[in-house]
Amino acid sequence: MTADGERAFVLGLDGVPWRLIDSWIDDGELPAFAELVAEGASGPLRSSTPANTPVAWPSIATGAWPDRHGIYEFVKLGADHGQRPYNREDIRQPPLWDLLSPSVVANVPMTYPAGGVGEDGAMVAGMMTPSPDSDGFAYPPELGAAIREEIPDYRVGLKWHRYGDDRREEFREEFETLFAGRRELLRSLMEREAWRLFFFVFTAPDRLQHLIWDEDVILDHYRELDAVLAEVMAYCDRLGATLYVVSDHGFGPVSRVVNVNRALADAGLLMPKEATGVRAALSRTGVTKSRVLDALSRVGVDDETLVERLPASVVDGVARTVPGDHALYDVEAERTSAFLHGLGSVYVNDTARFDRGAVDPSDVDRVKAEVMRTLSALTDPETGERVLTVHDGDELNPEDEFAPDVVVEGVAGYHVKPGLAEETVVDADGIAGYHRPEGVFFARGPSIASGATVEGASVVDVAPTLLHALGEPVPAAAQGRVLTEAFEPGSAPATREVSRVDRGASDTPTDAPGSEEAVEERLRGLGYL
Repeated sequence: MTADGERAFVLGLDGVPWRLIDSWIDDGELPAFAELVAEGASGPLRSSTPANTPVAWPSIATGAWPDRHGIYEFVKLGADHGQRPYNREDIRQPPLWDLLSPSVVANVPMTYPAGGVGEDGAMVAGMMTPSPDSDGFAYPPELGAAIREEIPDYRVGLKWHRYGDDRREEFREEFETLFAGRRELLRSLMEREAWRLFFFVFTAPDRLQHLIWDEDVILDHYRELDAVLAEVMAYCDRLGATLYVVSDHGFGPVSRVVNVNRALADAGLLMPKEATGVRAALSRTGVTKSRVLDALSRVGVDDETLVERLPASVVDGVARTVPGDHALYDVEAERTSAFLHGLGSVYVNDTARFDRGAVDPSDVDRVKAEVMRTLSALTDPETGERVLTVHDGDELNPEDEFAPDVVVEGVAGYHVKPGLAEETVVDADGIAGYHRPEGVFFARGPSIASGATVEGASVVDVAPTLLHALGEPVPAAAQGRVLTEAFEPGSAPATREVSRVDRGASDTPTDAPGSEEAVEERLRGLGYL
């Protein structure tokens, strides 16, 4: 059994913004969060750039930005312009559960296939896991069997984008099932007491806010999160553990979508496929990917069903033939100078990096500058205001030559998409909210100062702070700082110097069965990969 202050519990709340929590604490709506502020340290937490789930959670877990931890999107871009899902084994720096043993880890995005927690540890993989029935869902495997038996309605996630305006009540019911299963899993895992790190994430707030941006509805859910927090605080008090409550990014309403690849096409930097042969015939008759999927959806067949029932080669063949606006299938690579991949990564299509590249390496800087000028100048035709924040990828991620050349984010109220729609800036359809940079940080425990304010914190500061509080050295590769202002003056973490040690690369197993293929089959198709 560990002594007081020698355990850490991380409660992750995906997509929870500081603004809402702070406001509702002041209004008396969230008593457990109010207690957390009064008895601990708190402040906004700056997300990664872009402020997206697959980038930010590895940054929280490792204390490193993506040029060191290696994760830039949900899917990794290959030299052949093919894509495969990133997974736990792609993380290049050791996450907290590699450094603290034993660990209990559950529902953290980008942890599929489960493992890497030591012989006595436990992990339930999070977002990107095919299903609770899949290999790699849990470690040890008998934990997965127990969850399937004890929580039969447990779900890894909820694909909010499938629920249109006429299916909101159905979504709410599915959402409640998702949250109830997650809460039941948390209670089950909290029956374990032999751990040094407990890291558990609720992705439910993110899912809700993407589809429904109604602050009354959101507050109802946050009251449920507040009740969860009260349970976790009591648990941590009993075990003498320090509690950290963090979110990967904030959230806010969106009303417009920016189709970045359409902007690049309009600037002559990206070349959509020409309609020839069968593709031309289908186009003339109005057959498109979206219409095909809409028709199938009306009879109960969605894109996931297609990829589960049909070979990948068939899905790929149809996707490349049927006209549409897919950033992978509907682009003429050999005539494209730059393209947006995923949620915010823009690449110059150079011949050194890509098999079907179109830009000589000596011309990359010129093309990148043109891309940045084009996207920086992009405005909403309805308002005349700029719609994107544009970053130089080399400045943002200087240590990785394979990082995106340019990184883009939508300004407040705008959501970036990679599609080849007919117009660049359009009304948002089927999405109500999207990510903002400002998440939350709270800490409470034996060495944490009561009522302390933490300023200027970012997602890479969580792991160094947690490790230092436990008396552990911080990995030399961690780019975050120890939030010393969070500690009680005179306490051990406040008085000892921060030590750093070279931990090397993450030592994760590579023999998990079917990890890449299982996730790819889930995500491949006309709407995902």
